[in-house]
Amino acid sequence: MRKGLTLKLNRISRVFSPGVFACLFAALVTIPLLFLTPIHGLADNGDFYRAMLSNGIYRLPSQHSQYLNFVVQKFGLMRYFNENNVAVFSSQSLVVKAAVVLNKLLYSRHVFDLRFLAAIYEVFFLGAVYLLTKSLVYPYRRLRSYVIAALVVFVFADGTLTLYFNSFFAEPGMLIAVMYGFAAIMAIVHRCYQHNWPMVLLFIVSTVFLITNKQQNAPLALSFIVAGAGLLFLAKSKSHRIAILMGFVLIVGAGGVTYKMINTEFSEVNQYQALTHGVLLETGDPSQKIAKQHLNEAYALMRSENYYPKTFTAVKPSDSYIKQHLLKKYGTGWLIRYYAAHPKQFGQLLDLAAKDVMQTRVTAVGNYARGSGKPAGAQSYFFTGYSTLMTNYFPHKYAFDCLLALAFIGIYSVSAWLDLKAKRPGGIIRFFLDHRPHDHLRVCPDYFNYW
Repeated sequence: MRKGLTLKLNRISRVFSPGVFACLFAALVTIPLLFLTPIHGLADNGDFYRAMLSNGIYRLPSQHSQYLNFVVQKFGLMRYFNENNVAVFSSQSLVVKAAVVLNKLLYSRHVFDLRFLAAIYEVFFLGAVYLLTKSLVYPYRRLRSYVIAALVVFVFADGTLTLYFNSFFAEPGMLIAVMYGFAAIMAIVHRCYQHNWPMVLLFIVSTVFLITNKQQNAPLALSFIVAGAGLLFLAKSKSHRIAILMGFVLIVGAGGVTYKMINTEFSEVNQYQALTHGVLLETGDPSQKIAKQHLNEAYALMRSENYYPKTFTAVKPSDSYIKQHLLKKYGTGWLIRYYAAHPKQFGQLLDLAAKDVMQTRVTAVGNYARGSGKPAGAQSYFFTGYSTLMTNYFPHKYAFDCLLALAFIGIYSVSAWLDLKAKRPGGIIRFFLDHRPHDHLRVCPDYFNYW
């Protein structure tokens, strides 16, 4: 029986490699979700305008609200001069522009169907799934290779991640870029291709795209330099080493430009919520504590307030009075001094952030289009096993995250030393990759975004 199973697997593996299997499996679970009417996605929480207006996309008139509750599939395309400036500097604009061009070629020059944006993401996503799977199992086509392929799909094709494709959020580009960057290095480690330079180039390009995709990603430039430092051990000549170093300079430059292009509003949002969702939380008497730090204790009433409140608020956060009498009173130095004086509160906030490490579901907006028969704000749970498992069972303590990181560093340090003595660069590269930036930081509360 085992011999018969092996023969069948061998026949299948000749036609479907683990990478192709993963690609087809991912397409099977994502295409119905994203492209069949009524579509699934993420409704607008008010941020879509950043990617829409500068790319000539606007909302069509409707008698219903087009925010929060339902996914909107059809938008208008501007026919004349677009007077809207770019709201934020982002490489996401390249994807949106490509979707608009594809929409005009295949569908309409006046109406934009959101599924064309999802189609762009889907093509690159399936390519990332294929390359990632191949880089993890190469050169084997055994049963465990197909199990790993299924696990890749189980993790990365989770519905809470792919729902982003039908939206104007920047997260899909981040997910796909991280997958390509990681897969490129692992492909080098496992020698999937005869030449390494295409994978080195892919790592640099995907990293630059990731960093410029969202302004919060600017500090990740330094982390990815560390993650890619192992590539220098591959250099067989001085010219190769210089080329890799030039790529690192490009990554750092992308981070610097992205940081420089952060607008004032974005900084004010994070600074405001660093107080309301940070300093004022996890404390019994916030008014007394901020008074000791020379802030008016009346601002303690703004505890847990958002910069863009959904309901009535006593004081408008964007008001000039708040900017003058609150935001100018504190900054990074003030926050460092405050948390240094209140280490217990800081530890509690870290644990609070750790609870959201694996939280990828956006509960504030609906996932269904109007006319689907679902109530306003309804959530889709199709193929969300991984996110549900990790949200419920991954430890909610920041100390565990630190211990996990230390364990990986310790294990790979020994491996890297042995590989260095044996002149095996692959193991050394894995050691540096272990220091890669943790993607979960992006889902932490906004008081960490300010840092």
